[in-house]
Amino acid sequence: MTIIYMLLAVSVLVAVIFFVAFIYSVKSGQYDDTYTPSVRMLFDDELVKEYTSKKINKTSKELSKQIK
Repeated sequence: MTIIYMLLAVSVLVAVIFFVAFIYSVKSGQYDDTYTPSVRMLFDDELVKEYTSKKINKTSKELSKQIK
């Protein structure tokens, strides 16, 4: 039974160490994406146009149904 308590304590300790390492890496900028924002500006316009055209078509169909 004591081995279960020891394994539990060790696993909690390892989990805390990994969590601290993760927090440190996030705060130090390890996961910052510096490439995508510069490329995204090249393609956002097409996605916005497509989204708004779908939205306009959808709302115009809804309005025509409401009028009838």
